[in-house]
Amino acid sequence: MVISRDVKSGRREVRSARRRVLRLDSPGGSSSGRRATNRSNLDRVTVEEPLEIRIAGRSFVVTMRTPGDDENLAAGLLATEGLVNFPSEIVRIAPCRDVDEEAEGNVLDVHLSGDAPFRWARVKRRLISSSSCGVCGKESIDQVRRHCDPVTADLTTVPFETLVGFPEKLRLRQSTFEKTGGIHAAGLFNRRGRLLGIAEDVGRHNAVDKLLGSFFRAGRWPLRGRILLVSGRSSFEIVQKALAAGVPIVAAVSAPSSLAVDLAVEAGMTLVGFLREGRANVYSGTGRIERREGQVDVAGRRTRRRASAKRPMKST
Repeated sequence: MVISRDVKSGRREVRSARRRVLRLDSPGGSSSGRRATNRSNLDRVTVEEPLEIRIAGRSFVVTMRTPGDDENLAAGLLATEGLVNFPSEIVRIAPCRDVDEEAEGNVLDVHLSGDAPFRWARVKRRLISSSSCGVCGKESIDQVRRHCDPVTADLTTVPFETLVGFPEKLRLRQSTFEKTGGIHAAGLFNRRGRLLGIAEDVGRHNAVDKLLGSFFRAGRWPLRGRILLVSGRSSFEIVQKALAAGVPIVAAVSAPSSLAVDLAVEAGMTLVGFLREGRANVYSGTGRIERREGQVDVAGRRTRRRASAKRPMKST
């Protein structure tokens, strides 16, 4: 098992474990020319366990996550869901001691200050509705619009030649993925291509919460002028969390969902998909991607000059 230790709490955080696996090898597959084999071996897999987050002792939400950076996950979730607006509103995040042995290390209690505790019932209703598919797309965007400001005024741009190098930089820092091949990552970059932070988790949204939560707790909020990269697809929830953090550009190595594109257009965000192998699709906010003169876009048009940074487009 791969184990890290939370310095503040002393908890052991197991992020990967070994499980027995039967390996099947077909002579017609990648090992063509060799005899078919069946063998038993140990394989390393990503750990997935439930985390319950409580607010002042009352259950708020339960999420399936990879242990590690749990305090950041809790802070990121509360910040991106509009429950807290400033780091000072989180008085303390601590593991619950009054739990049975099986749940030890998997329950956090968050204590809030100011009027933050009065917001939690409203936020909890939205989380429950979203997880049970009880909110339609229009209602979801309306809810986000009410507590998230658009990022249209953020004029940050990034050269396309810099952007295409982000996935490899993220991949080289994915320590658990290197061992298991089964974990998502989220990374935050500046426009020059510097990787400012990374988080891994079995869930895409958890990885984003861990990443954004680490910056929120450090007082580096909102995250204007930054670029969020996720290792999988970009869903509505990923774009919503980025918008809540003030991130103007979201990129993913895979596809976006239709609702993610709709929210990005509505909020004036730049949304990039299929960022891999030197290529990308830009679904909204194309003006933030700087292109070389003569570069051909997906419609076959040839760029005559570098795209202007003065006025990011709200849609393609």
